[in-house]
Amino acid sequence: MTDRLAILIVGGYGTFGGRIVELLESDDRLTLIVAGRSVSKARDYCQARGHTQARLLPAAFDRMGDVSAQLAAHRPDVLIDASGPFQAYGAAPYAVVEACVAARVHYIDLADGSDFVAGIDRFDAAATAAGIFALSGASSFPVLTAAVVRRLSDGMAGIEHIRGGIAPSPYAGVGLNVIRAIAGYAGQSVPLRDNGADRQGHPFAEQMRFTIAPPGRVPLRNALFSLVDVPDLRTLRTLWPDAKTIWMGAAPVPEVLHRALIGLAWLVRLKILPSLSPFAGIMHLATNLLRWGEHRGGMFVDVTGTDPAGRPLRRTWHLLAEGDHGPLIPSMAVQALVRRILAGHPPPPGARSAARDLELADYEALFAQRTIYPGIRTHAASEPLYAKILDTAWDTLPAEIRTMHATRQAGGRARVERGTSILARLTAAAFGFPAASEDTPVAVQFDPVAGAEVWTRTFAGKRFASHQYAGTGRWDGLLCERFGPLTFAMAVVVDNDRLSLVVRGWHVFGLPLPRWLRPWSEAHETVEDGKFHFHVAIGHWATGLIVRYRGWLRHPAEIAQQGGVTDTPK
Repeated sequence: MTDRLAILIVGGYGTFGGRIVELLESDDRLTLIVAGRSVSKARDYCQARGHTQARLLPAAFDRMGDVSAQLAAHRPDVLIDASGPFQAYGAAPYAVVEACVAARVHYIDLADGSDFVAGIDRFDAAATAAGIFALSGASSFPVLTAAVVRRLSDGMAGIEHIRGGIAPSPYAGVGLNVIRAIAGYAGQSVPLRDNGADRQGHPFAEQMRFTIAPPGRVPLRNALFSLVDVPDLRTLRTLWPDAKTIWMGAAPVPEVLHRALIGLAWLVRLKILPSLSPFAGIMHLATNLLRWGEHRGGMFVDVTGTDPAGRPLRRTWHLLAEGDHGPLIPSMAVQALVRRILAGHPPPPGARSAARDLELADYEALFAQRTIYPGIRTHAASEPLYAKILDTAWDTLPAEIRTMHATRQAGGRARVERGTSILARLTAAAFGFPAASEDTPVAVQFDPVAGAEVWTRTFAGKRFASHQYAGTGRWDGLLCERFGPLTFAMAVVVDNDRLSLVVRGWHVFGLPLPRWLRPWSEAHETVEDGKFHFHVAIGHWATGLIVRYRGWLRHPAEIAQQGGVTDTPK
Protein backbone atom coordinates (compact mmCIF):
# COMPACT_ATOMS: atom_id res chain seq x y z
CA MET A 1 0.00 0.00 0.00
CA THR A 2 1.05 3.61 -0.51
CA ASP A 3 1.81 6.06 2.29
CA ARG A 4 -1.69 7.43 1.82
CA LEU A 5 -4.48 4.90 2.29
CA ALA A 6 -7.56 5.27 0.08
CA ILE A 7 -10.74 3.93 1.68
CA LEU A 8 -14.02 3.68 -0.21
CA ILE A 9 -16.93 3.81 2.26
CA VAL A 10 -20.13 2.47 0.71
CA GLY A 11 -23.02 4.11 2.52
CA GLY A 12 -20.56 6.76 3.65
CA TYR A 13 -23.15 9.43 4.33
CA GLY A 14 -25.51 7.04 6.13
CA THR A 15 -25.77 6.34 9.84
CA PHE A 16 -22.87 3.91 10.26
CA GLY A 17 -20.84 5.18 7.32
CA GLY A 18 -21.01 8.70 8.71
CA ARG A 19 -19.75 7.50 12.07
CA ILE A 20 -16.84 5.75 10.36
CA VAL A 21 -15.98 9.03 8.65
CA GLU A 22 -16.17 10.80 12.01
CA LEU A 23 -13.77 8.29 13.56
CA LEU A 24 -11.25 8.41 10.70
CA GLU A 25 -11.34 12.00 9.45
CA SER A 26 -8.66 13.27 11.84
CA ASP A 27 -5.89 11.17 10.23
CA ASP A 28 -4.04 12.97 7.42
CA ARG A 29 -2.77 9.68 6.00
CA LEU A 30 -6.25 8.78 4.75
CA THR A 31 -8.31 9.55 1.68
CA LEU A 32 -11.94 8.78 2.48
CA ILE A 33 -14.14 8.26 -0.56
CA VAL A 34 -17.63 8.91 0.80
CA ALA A 35 -19.90 7.00 -1.54
CA GLY A 36 -23.55 6.20 -2.04
CA ARG A 37 -26.19 6.12 -4.73
CA SER A 38 -26.57 9.92 -4.58
CA VAL A 39 -23.40 11.85 -5.34
CA SER A 40 -25.16 15.09 -4.36
CA LYS A 41 -25.87 13.72 -0.88
CA ALA A 42 -22.27 12.57 -0.63
CA ARG A 43 -21.08 16.02 -1.65
CA ASP A 44 -23.35 17.75 0.87
CA TYR A 45 -22.15 15.43 3.61
CA CYS A 46 -18.47 16.05 2.86
CA GLN A 47 -19.00 19.81 2.83
CA ALA A 48 -20.84 19.63 6.15
CA ARG A 49 -17.84 17.96 7.80
CA GLY A 50 -15.86 21.15 7.31
CA HIS A 51 -12.07 21.03 7.55
CA THR A 52 -10.72 17.54 8.18
CA GLN A 53 -7.20 16.13 8.32
CA ALA A 54 -8.18 13.27 6.06
CA ARG A 55 -9.08 14.04 2.46
CA LEU A 56 -12.84 13.56 1.87
CA LEU A 57 -14.02 12.83 -1.66
CA PRO A 58 -17.72 12.46 -2.54
CA ALA A 59 -18.55 9.73 -5.03
CA ALA A 60 -21.42 7.75 -6.51
CA PHE A 61 -21.52 4.01 -5.87
CA ASP A 62 -24.38 1.64 -6.61
CA ARG A 63 -23.86 -1.88 -5.33
CA MET A 64 -26.56 -3.08 -7.75
CA GLY A 65 -24.57 -1.74 -10.71
CA ASP A 66 -21.26 -2.76 -12.27
CA VAL A 67 -19.21 -3.02 -9.08
CA SER A 68 -15.99 -3.97 -10.89
CA ALA A 69 -16.14 -0.87 -13.08
CA GLN A 70 -16.82 1.36 -10.09
CA LEU A 71 -13.85 -0.12 -8.21
CA ALA A 72 -11.65 0.49 -11.24
CA ALA A 73 -12.82 4.12 -11.35
CA HIS A 74 -12.21 4.85 -7.65
CA ARG A 75 -9.13 2.60 -7.15
CA PRO A 76 -9.41 2.21 -3.38
CA ASP A 77 -7.02 0.23 -1.21
CA VAL A 78 -9.86 -0.80 1.10
CA LEU A 79 -13.63 -0.94 0.62
CA ILE A 80 -15.86 -0.66 3.68
CA ASP A 81 -19.47 -1.69 3.21
CA ALA A 82 -21.56 0.24 5.76
CA SER A 83 -24.84 0.09 3.86
CA GLY A 84 -27.10 -2.91 4.45
CA PRO A 85 -29.42 -4.36 5.46
CA PHE A 86 -27.20 -7.37 4.78
CA GLN A 87 -30.15 -9.71 5.32
CA ALA A 88 -31.74 -8.34 2.13
CA TYR A 89 -28.94 -8.26 -0.44
CA GLY A 90 -30.95 -10.30 -2.94
CA ALA A 91 -29.83 -13.02 -5.34
CA ALA A 92 -26.17 -11.92 -5.39
CA PRO A 93 -25.42 -10.95 -1.77
CA TYR A 94 -21.64 -11.20 -2.18
CA ALA A 95 -21.28 -9.26 -5.44
CA VAL A 96 -19.16 -6.58 -3.76
CA VAL A 97 -16.98 -9.18 -2.05
CA GLU A 98 -16.38 -11.02 -5.32
CA ALA A 99 -15.48 -7.80 -7.12
CA CYS A 100 -13.05 -6.80 -4.35
CA VAL A 101 -11.31 -10.19 -4.48
CA ALA A 102 -10.99 -9.95 -8.27
CA ALA A 103 -9.64 -6.38 -8.06
CA ARG A 104 -7.35 -7.19 -5.10
CA VAL A 105 -9.08 -4.60 -2.91
CA HIS A 106 -9.28 -5.30 0.80
CA TYR A 107 -12.86 -5.60 2.05
CA ILE A 108 -14.51 -4.90 5.44
CA ASP A 109 -18.22 -4.81 6.24
CA LEU A 110 -20.40 -4.06 9.26
CA ALA A 111 -22.83 -6.89 8.54
CA ASP A 112 -25.19 -7.85 11.34
CA GLY A 113 -26.82 -10.71 9.42
CA SER A 114 -25.85 -14.13 10.79
CA ASP A 115 -26.18 -15.88 7.42
CA PHE A 116 -24.19 -13.23 5.59
CA VAL A 117 -21.26 -13.29 8.04
CA ALA A 118 -21.23 -17.09 8.19
CA GLY A 119 -21.15 -17.36 4.39
CA ILE A 120 -18.17 -15.14 3.64
CA ASP A 121 -15.65 -17.89 4.30
CA ARG A 122 -16.54 -19.39 0.89
CA PHE A 123 -14.17 -16.75 -0.53
CA ASP A 124 -11.30 -17.63 1.77
CA ALA A 125 -9.17 -19.50 -0.77
CA ALA A 126 -9.66 -16.85 -3.46
CA ALA A 127 -8.92 -13.98 -1.06
CA THR A 128 -5.80 -15.72 0.22
CA ALA A 129 -4.58 -16.30 -3.34
CA ALA A 130 -5.23 -12.62 -4.15
CA GLY A 131 -3.31 -11.52 -1.05
CA ILE A 132 -6.22 -9.54 0.39
CA PHE A 133 -8.40 -9.82 3.47
CA ALA A 134 -12.20 -9.84 3.37
CA LEU A 135 -13.61 -9.36 6.87
CA SER A 136 -17.32 -9.55 7.66
CA GLY A 137 -19.23 -8.46 10.76
CA ALA A 138 -16.70 -5.81 11.84
CA SER A 139 -18.92 -4.33 14.54
CA SER A 140 -19.76 -4.74 18.22
CA PHE A 141 -21.46 -8.05 17.35
CA PRO A 142 -19.34 -10.24 17.06
CA VAL A 143 -15.90 -8.55 17.07
CA LEU A 144 -16.11 -6.72 20.39
CA THR A 145 -18.03 -9.52 22.10
CA ALA A 146 -15.50 -12.12 20.97
CA ALA A 147 -12.59 -9.97 22.18
CA VAL A 148 -14.29 -9.56 25.55
CA VAL A 149 -14.97 -13.29 25.91
CA ARG A 150 -11.27 -13.99 25.27
CA ARG A 151 -10.35 -11.55 28.04
CA LEU A 152 -12.94 -12.83 30.52
CA SER A 153 -12.15 -16.50 29.87
CA ASP A 154 -8.43 -16.06 30.47
CA GLY A 155 -7.47 -18.64 33.09
CA MET A 156 -10.76 -20.52 32.90
CA ALA A 157 -10.57 -24.26 32.45
CA GLY A 158 -13.85 -24.26 30.57
CA ILE A 159 -16.67 -21.97 29.45
CA GLU A 160 -20.28 -22.94 30.07
CA HIS A 161 -22.42 -19.87 29.36
CA ILE A 162 -21.88 -16.72 27.28
CA ARG A 163 -24.49 -13.99 27.39
CA GLY A 164 -24.28 -10.43 26.23
CA GLY A 165 -26.28 -7.43 25.19
CA ILE A 166 -26.24 -3.86 24.01
CA ALA A 167 -28.32 -1.06 25.52
CA PRO A 168 -28.29 2.01 23.23
CA SER A 169 -29.10 5.51 24.37
CA PRO A 170 -32.60 6.60 23.34
CA TYR A 171 -30.90 9.49 21.53
CA ALA A 172 -28.41 7.33 19.60
CA GLY A 173 -30.27 7.63 16.31
CA VAL A 174 -31.20 4.43 14.51
CA GLY A 175 -30.95 4.13 10.74
CA LEU A 176 -33.76 2.77 8.59
CA ASN A 177 -31.67 -0.19 7.44
CA VAL A 178 -31.17 -1.30 11.04
CA ILE A 179 -34.91 -1.15 11.64
CA ARG A 180 -35.50 -3.08 8.42
CA ALA A 181 -33.17 -5.81 9.64
CA ILE A 182 -34.91 -5.99 13.03
CA ALA A 183 -38.35 -6.03 11.42
CA GLY A 184 -37.22 -8.84 9.13
CA TYR A 185 -36.11 -11.23 11.88
CA ALA A 186 -38.28 -10.27 14.91
CA GLY A 187 -40.36 -13.27 15.93
CA GLN A 188 -38.81 -15.55 13.30
CA SER A 189 -36.85 -18.72 14.14
CA VAL A 190 -33.07 -18.65 14.66
CA PRO A 191 -30.76 -21.50 15.72
CA LEU A 192 -29.83 -21.16 19.39
CA ARG A 193 -27.60 -23.02 21.82
CA ASP A 194 -29.33 -23.07 25.20
CA ASN A 195 -28.18 -25.00 28.29
CA GLY A 196 -26.45 -27.62 26.20
CA ALA A 197 -29.30 -28.19 23.76
CA ASP A 198 -29.93 -26.92 20.25
CA ARG A 199 -33.28 -25.25 19.76
CA GLN A 200 -35.01 -22.56 17.75
CA GLY A 201 -34.99 -19.14 19.39
CA HIS A 202 -37.31 -16.27 18.54
CA PRO A 203 -35.79 -12.75 18.52
CA PHE A 204 -37.70 -10.20 20.61
CA ALA A 205 -39.88 -12.99 22.02
CA GLU A 206 -37.30 -14.05 24.65
CA GLN A 207 -36.04 -11.73 27.41
CA MET A 208 -33.70 -11.30 30.37
CA ARG A 209 -32.93 -8.35 32.65
CA PHE A 210 -29.45 -7.03 33.41
CA THR A 211 -27.83 -3.99 34.97
CA ILE A 212 -24.79 -2.58 33.19
CA ALA A 213 -22.61 -1.37 36.06
CA PRO A 214 -18.89 -0.78 35.46
CA PRO A 215 -17.15 -0.84 38.86
CA GLY A 216 -16.92 2.63 40.38
CA ARG A 217 -19.30 4.26 37.86
CA VAL A 218 -22.96 5.27 37.97
CA PRO A 219 -24.66 2.25 36.36
CA LEU A 220 -27.32 2.29 33.72
CA ARG A 221 -30.78 1.56 34.97
CA ASN A 222 -31.76 -2.09 35.06
CA ALA A 223 -32.80 -2.91 31.49
CA LEU A 224 -34.90 -5.47 29.66
CA PHE A 225 -32.90 -7.29 26.96
CA SER A 226 -34.52 -9.21 24.12
CA LEU A 227 -32.86 -11.92 22.04
CA VAL A 228 -31.54 -10.59 18.71
CA ASP A 229 -30.36 -12.41 15.59
CA VAL A 230 -26.72 -11.37 15.38
CA PRO A 231 -23.61 -13.17 14.06
CA ASP A 232 -22.50 -14.02 17.61
CA LEU A 233 -25.07 -16.81 17.85
CA ARG A 234 -22.99 -18.72 15.29
CA THR A 235 -19.54 -17.16 15.47
CA LEU A 236 -19.10 -17.53 19.23
CA ARG A 237 -20.28 -21.11 19.00
CA THR A 238 -17.55 -21.77 16.45
CA LEU A 239 -14.94 -20.13 18.67
CA TRP A 240 -16.15 -21.82 21.88
CA PRO A 241 -17.87 -25.05 20.76
CA ASP A 242 -18.14 -26.43 24.32
CA ALA A 243 -20.23 -23.49 25.59
CA LYS A 244 -23.65 -24.70 26.68
CA THR A 245 -25.38 -21.33 26.18
CA ILE A 246 -24.80 -18.47 23.75
CA TRP A 247 -27.35 -15.66 23.99
CA MET A 248 -27.18 -12.08 22.75
CA GLY A 249 -29.74 -9.36 23.31
CA ALA A 250 -30.61 -5.72 22.88
CA ALA A 251 -32.40 -3.33 25.21
CA PRO A 252 -34.10 -0.61 23.14
CA VAL A 253 -35.50 2.30 25.12
CA PRO A 254 -37.90 3.70 26.11
CA GLU A 255 -39.04 0.34 27.45
CA VAL A 256 -42.66 1.00 26.49
CA LEU A 257 -41.64 0.94 22.79
CA HIS A 258 -39.53 -2.14 23.42
CA ARG A 259 -42.54 -3.92 24.92
CA ALA A 260 -44.64 -2.94 21.92
CA LEU A 261 -42.01 -4.55 19.68
CA ILE A 262 -42.10 -7.66 21.87
CA GLY A 263 -45.86 -7.87 21.39
CA LEU A 264 -45.50 -7.60 17.62
CA ALA A 265 -42.74 -10.23 17.61
CA TRP A 266 -45.07 -12.62 19.39
CA LEU A 267 -47.64 -12.12 16.63
CA VAL A 268 -44.99 -13.30 14.18
CA ARG A 269 -43.94 -16.20 16.41
CA LEU A 270 -47.57 -17.33 16.66
CA LYS A 271 -47.92 -17.08 12.83
CA ILE A 272 -50.57 -14.37 13.12
CA LEU A 273 -48.31 -12.08 11.09
CA PRO A 274 -45.81 -13.37 8.51
CA SER A 275 -43.27 -10.64 9.21
CA LEU A 276 -42.85 -7.16 10.65
CA SER A 277 -41.11 -5.91 7.52
CA PRO A 278 -44.17 -3.93 6.33
CA PHE A 279 -44.02 -1.97 9.61
CA ALA A 280 -40.35 -0.98 9.30
CA GLY A 281 -41.13 2.60 8.29
CA ILE A 282 -43.49 3.16 11.22
CA MET A 283 -41.05 1.49 13.60
CA HIS A 284 -38.25 3.77 12.38
CA LEU A 285 -40.39 6.86 12.84
CA ALA A 286 -41.47 5.84 16.35
CA THR A 287 -37.92 4.96 17.42
CA ASN A 288 -36.53 8.34 16.41
CA LEU A 289 -39.45 10.49 17.59
CA LEU A 290 -40.57 8.89 20.85
CA ARG A 291 -37.46 9.00 22.98
CA TRP A 292 -36.75 10.13 26.51
CA GLY A 293 -34.50 9.24 29.41
CA GLU A 294 -30.78 9.54 30.06
CA HIS A 295 -28.42 10.05 27.13
CA ARG A 296 -26.29 7.07 28.12
CA GLY A 297 -25.77 3.64 26.64
CA GLY A 298 -23.81 0.51 27.33
CA MET A 299 -22.99 -3.10 26.70
CA PHE A 300 -22.30 -6.23 28.72
CA VAL A 301 -20.79 -9.67 28.31
CA ASP A 302 -21.34 -12.33 30.98
CA VAL A 303 -19.15 -15.44 30.99
CA THR A 304 -19.50 -18.33 33.43
CA GLY A 305 -17.25 -21.36 33.56
CA THR A 306 -14.88 -23.18 35.85
CA ASP A 307 -11.44 -22.46 37.21
CA PRO A 308 -8.57 -24.97 36.91
CA ALA A 309 -9.75 -26.63 40.15
CA GLY A 310 -13.23 -27.18 38.71
CA ARG A 311 -14.92 -24.53 40.85
CA PRO A 312 -17.59 -22.24 39.34
CA LEU A 313 -16.23 -18.92 38.09
CA ARG A 314 -18.15 -15.96 36.71
CA ARG A 315 -16.85 -12.73 35.21
CA THR A 316 -18.82 -9.91 33.61
CA TRP A 317 -17.63 -7.06 31.43
CA HIS A 318 -19.55 -3.81 31.58
CA LEU A 319 -19.29 -0.85 29.22
CA LEU A 320 -20.78 2.58 29.88
CA ALA A 321 -20.88 5.26 27.17
CA GLU A 322 -21.91 8.80 27.99
CA GLY A 323 -23.64 11.15 25.56
CA ASP A 324 -22.90 11.03 21.85
CA HIS A 325 -19.91 8.68 22.11
CA GLY A 326 -21.92 5.49 22.55
CA PRO A 327 -23.25 5.37 18.96
CA LEU A 328 -19.64 5.35 17.71
CA ILE A 329 -18.82 1.99 19.31
CA PRO A 330 -20.28 -0.26 16.55
CA SER A 331 -18.00 1.50 14.05
CA MET A 332 -14.87 1.35 16.19
CA ALA A 333 -13.88 -2.09 14.88
CA VAL A 334 -13.27 -0.43 11.52
CA GLN A 335 -11.27 2.35 13.18
CA ALA A 336 -9.14 -0.21 15.02
CA LEU A 337 -8.53 -2.23 11.85
CA VAL A 338 -7.51 0.90 9.91
CA ARG A 339 -5.11 1.82 12.73
CA ARG A 340 -3.53 -1.60 12.43
CA ILE A 341 -3.18 -1.23 8.67
CA LEU A 342 -1.55 2.19 9.03
CA ALA A 343 0.82 0.79 11.66
CA GLY A 344 1.97 -1.86 9.20
CA HIS A 345 0.11 -4.73 10.83
CA PRO A 346 -2.83 -5.46 8.50
CA PRO A 347 -5.02 -8.53 9.04
CA PRO A 348 -3.69 -11.63 7.28
CA PRO A 349 -5.15 -12.52 3.88
CA GLY A 350 -8.32 -14.58 3.70
CA ALA A 351 -12.08 -14.23 3.96
CA ARG A 352 -13.70 -14.75 7.34
CA SER A 353 -15.65 -13.24 10.19
CA ALA A 354 -13.63 -10.45 11.80
CA ALA A 355 -14.15 -11.94 15.27
CA ARG A 356 -10.51 -13.07 15.56
CA ASP A 357 -8.83 -9.99 14.13
CA LEU A 358 -9.05 -7.57 17.07
CA GLU A 359 -8.43 -7.82 20.79
CA LEU A 360 -9.98 -5.88 23.63
CA ALA A 361 -6.80 -3.82 23.96
CA ASP A 362 -7.45 -2.42 20.47
CA TYR A 363 -10.81 -1.13 21.66
CA GLU A 364 -9.54 0.09 25.03
CA ALA A 365 -7.10 2.43 23.31
CA LEU A 366 -10.04 4.01 21.48
CA PHE A 367 -12.35 4.08 24.51
CA ALA A 368 -9.73 6.03 26.48
CA GLN A 369 -10.07 8.93 24.04
CA ARG A 370 -13.78 9.31 24.77
CA THR A 371 -16.34 9.20 27.57
CA ILE A 372 -16.54 5.42 27.31
CA TYR A 373 -15.81 3.45 30.48
CA PRO A 374 -15.29 -0.33 30.51
CA GLY A 375 -14.85 -2.47 33.61
CA ILE A 376 -14.78 -6.09 34.74
CA ARG A 377 -16.55 -7.66 37.70
CA THR A 378 -15.16 -10.92 39.07
CA HIS A 379 -18.21 -11.85 41.19
CA ALA A 380 -15.99 -13.31 43.88
CA ALA A 381 -17.08 -13.33 47.51
CA SER A 382 -15.60 -10.25 49.13
CA GLU A 383 -15.80 -8.23 52.31
CA PRO A 384 -16.50 -5.56 53.32
CA LEU A 385 -19.78 -4.55 51.69
CA TYR A 386 -18.27 -1.71 49.65
CA ALA A 387 -15.56 -4.03 48.32
CA LYS A 388 -18.29 -6.36 47.06
CA ILE A 389 -20.12 -3.56 45.26
CA LEU A 390 -17.03 -1.85 43.83
CA ASP A 391 -15.34 -5.11 42.82
CA THR A 392 -12.23 -4.28 40.75
CA ALA A 393 -12.58 -0.54 41.51
CA TRP A 394 -12.09 -1.21 45.23
CA ASP A 395 -8.30 -1.45 44.95
CA THR A 396 -8.13 1.96 43.26
CA LEU A 397 -9.34 3.71 46.42
CA PRO A 398 -6.87 5.31 48.85
CA ALA A 399 -5.77 2.93 51.60
CA GLU A 400 -7.34 5.14 54.28
CA ILE A 401 -10.81 4.73 52.79
CA ARG A 402 -10.42 0.97 52.31
CA THR A 403 -9.16 0.60 55.87
CA MET A 404 -12.09 2.57 57.27
CA HIS A 405 -14.62 0.32 55.51
CA ALA A 406 -12.80 -2.78 56.74
CA THR A 407 -12.94 -1.73 60.39
CA ARG A 408 -15.78 -2.18 62.87
CA GLN A 409 -15.72 1.14 64.68
CA ALA A 410 -14.18 4.59 64.38
CA GLY A 411 -14.26 7.94 66.12
CA GLY A 412 -13.56 11.55 65.31
CA ARG A 413 -15.05 15.04 65.18
CA ALA A 414 -17.78 16.61 63.05
CA ARG A 415 -19.52 19.87 62.26
CA VAL A 416 -23.30 19.62 61.91
CA GLU A 417 -25.69 22.05 60.22
CA ARG A 418 -29.47 21.76 60.34
CA GLY A 419 -32.10 23.23 58.05
CA THR A 420 -34.13 26.06 59.51
CA SER A 421 -37.55 25.53 57.89
CA ILE A 422 -40.30 23.87 59.91
CA LEU A 423 -40.48 20.92 57.49
CA ALA A 424 -36.70 20.49 57.62
CA ARG A 425 -36.70 20.43 61.41
CA LEU A 426 -39.58 17.94 61.54
CA THR A 427 -37.89 15.65 59.00
CA ALA A 428 -34.56 15.77 60.82
CA ALA A 429 -36.26 14.93 64.10
CA ALA A 430 -38.18 12.04 62.56
CA PHE A 431 -34.99 10.41 61.27
CA GLY A 432 -33.00 11.17 64.42
CA PHE A 433 -30.42 13.34 62.65
CA PRO A 434 -27.93 15.09 64.97
CA ALA A 435 -28.39 18.59 66.33
CA ALA A 436 -26.46 21.52 64.90
CA SER A 437 -22.96 21.95 66.31
CA GLU A 438 -19.75 23.63 65.25
CA ASP A 439 -17.66 20.84 66.75
CA THR A 440 -19.01 17.61 68.19
CA PRO A 441 -17.60 14.15 68.90
CA VAL A 442 -18.75 11.45 66.49
CA ALA A 443 -18.47 7.68 66.59
CA VAL A 444 -19.48 5.16 63.95
CA GLN A 445 -20.02 1.42 64.40
CA PHE A 446 -20.17 -0.94 61.43
CA ASP A 447 -21.87 -4.22 62.34
CA PRO A 448 -22.00 -6.99 59.70
CA VAL A 449 -25.38 -8.71 59.51
CA ALA A 450 -25.97 -11.52 56.99
CA GLY A 451 -23.87 -9.97 54.21
CA ALA A 452 -25.12 -6.46 54.98
CA GLU A 453 -23.99 -3.77 57.43
CA VAL A 454 -25.74 -1.78 60.12
CA TRP A 455 -24.20 1.66 60.48
CA THR A 456 -24.78 3.26 63.87
CA ARG A 457 -23.69 6.88 64.06
CA THR A 458 -23.38 8.65 67.41
CA PHE A 459 -23.12 12.43 67.57
CA ALA A 460 -22.57 13.80 71.10
CA GLY A 461 -24.30 10.77 72.60
CA LYS A 462 -27.30 10.78 70.22
CA ARG A 463 -27.59 7.82 67.87
CA PHE A 464 -29.22 7.13 64.52
CA ALA A 465 -28.76 4.01 62.45
CA SER A 466 -29.24 2.72 58.92
CA HIS A 467 -29.09 -0.67 57.24
CA GLN A 468 -26.85 -0.94 54.14
CA TYR A 469 -26.82 -3.83 51.67
CA ALA A 470 -26.06 -4.69 48.05
CA GLY A 471 -29.05 -4.11 45.79
CA THR A 472 -30.60 -6.85 43.67
CA GLY A 473 -33.08 -6.92 40.81
CA ARG A 474 -33.86 -3.41 39.65
CA TRP A 475 -31.24 -2.09 42.13
CA ASP A 476 -28.50 -4.51 41.05
CA GLY A 477 -25.06 -2.90 41.18
CA LEU A 478 -26.21 -0.27 43.67
CA LEU A 479 -25.79 0.23 47.40
CA CYS A 480 -29.12 0.30 49.22
CA GLU A 481 -29.48 2.16 52.52
CA ARG A 482 -32.64 1.77 54.59
CA PHE A 483 -33.88 4.30 57.15
CA GLY A 484 -37.01 2.77 58.65
CA PRO A 485 -39.57 2.29 55.85
CA LEU A 486 -37.53 4.33 53.32
CA THR A 487 -34.77 2.81 51.22
CA PHE A 488 -32.41 4.73 48.95
CA ALA A 489 -30.50 3.02 46.11
CA MET A 490 -27.17 4.68 45.40
CA ALA A 491 -24.33 4.27 42.92
CA VAL A 492 -20.93 3.93 44.58
CA VAL A 493 -18.66 6.05 42.39
CA VAL A 494 -14.86 6.26 42.48
CA ASP A 495 -13.35 9.37 40.92
CA ASN A 496 -9.97 10.99 41.62
CA ASP A 497 -9.42 9.22 44.96
CA ARG A 498 -12.92 10.19 46.11
CA LEU A 499 -15.74 7.78 46.91
CA SER A 500 -19.15 9.31 46.25
CA LEU A 501 -22.71 8.07 46.65
CA VAL A 502 -25.16 9.11 43.93
CA VAL A 503 -28.87 8.46 44.57
CA ARG A 504 -30.50 6.57 41.68
CA GLY A 505 -33.84 5.55 43.18
CA TRP A 506 -35.88 5.15 46.34
CA HIS A 507 -38.87 3.26 47.68
CA VAL A 508 -41.06 2.90 50.75
CA PHE A 509 -41.91 -0.58 52.02
CA GLY A 510 -40.57 -1.89 48.69
CA LEU A 511 -42.84 0.30 46.54
CA PRO A 512 -40.93 2.59 44.11
CA LEU A 513 -41.45 6.32 44.58
CA PRO A 514 -41.30 9.00 41.85
CA ARG A 515 -37.98 10.70 41.15
CA TRP A 516 -39.43 14.21 41.32
CA LEU A 517 -40.42 13.62 44.94
CA ARG A 518 -37.01 12.25 45.91
CA PRO A 519 -34.78 14.11 48.40
CA TRP A 520 -31.42 15.31 47.15
CA SER A 521 -28.17 14.30 48.75
CA GLU A 522 -24.44 14.85 48.53
CA ALA A 523 -22.22 12.23 50.11
CA HIS A 524 -18.54 11.57 49.61
CA GLU A 525 -15.45 10.29 51.36
CA THR A 526 -11.95 11.64 50.86
CA VAL A 527 -8.51 11.60 52.45
CA GLU A 528 -7.13 14.91 53.68
CA ASP A 529 -3.86 15.30 55.58
CA GLY A 530 -3.69 11.53 55.89
CA LYS A 531 -7.08 11.29 57.62
CA PHE A 532 -10.41 9.85 56.47
CA HIS A 533 -12.92 12.67 55.89
CA PHE A 534 -16.66 12.42 55.27
CA HIS A 535 -19.25 14.86 53.92
CA VAL A 536 -22.99 14.24 53.91
CA ALA A 537 -25.75 16.69 52.99
CA ILE A 538 -29.47 15.86 52.68
CA GLY A 539 -32.29 18.12 51.58
CA HIS A 540 -35.47 18.39 49.57
CA TRP A 541 -36.99 20.96 47.25
CA ALA A 542 -39.88 21.35 49.69
CA THR A 543 -37.74 21.74 52.81
CA GLY A 544 -34.42 23.10 51.70
CA LEU A 545 -31.43 21.74 53.59
CA ILE A 546 -32.38 19.11 56.18
CA VAL A 547 -28.97 18.22 57.60
CA ARG A 548 -25.32 18.51 56.66
CA TYR A 549 -22.50 16.90 58.61
CA ARG A 550 -18.83 16.69 57.76
CA GLY A 551 -15.72 15.78 59.63
CA TRP A 552 -13.07 13.12 60.08
CA LEU A 553 -12.73 9.63 61.56
CA ARG A 554 -9.94 7.41 62.77
CA HIS A 555 -10.14 3.73 63.53
CA PRO A 556 -9.08 2.50 67.02
CA ALA A 557 -5.73 1.06 65.92
CA GLU A 558 -4.70 4.42 64.48
CA ILE A 559 -5.85 6.22 67.62
CA ALA A 560 -3.90 3.83 69.81
CA GLN A 561 -0.80 4.15 67.64
CA GLN A 562 -0.91 7.93 68.02
CA GLY A 563 -1.30 7.74 71.78
CA GLY A 564 -5.04 8.39 71.89
CA VAL A 565 -7.20 11.35 71.00
CA THR A 566 -8.83 12.91 74.01
CA ASP A 567 -11.72 14.46 72.09
CA THR A 568 -12.70 11.15 70.49
CA PRO A 569 -15.84 9.66 72.08
CA LYS A 570 -15.47 6.35 73.84
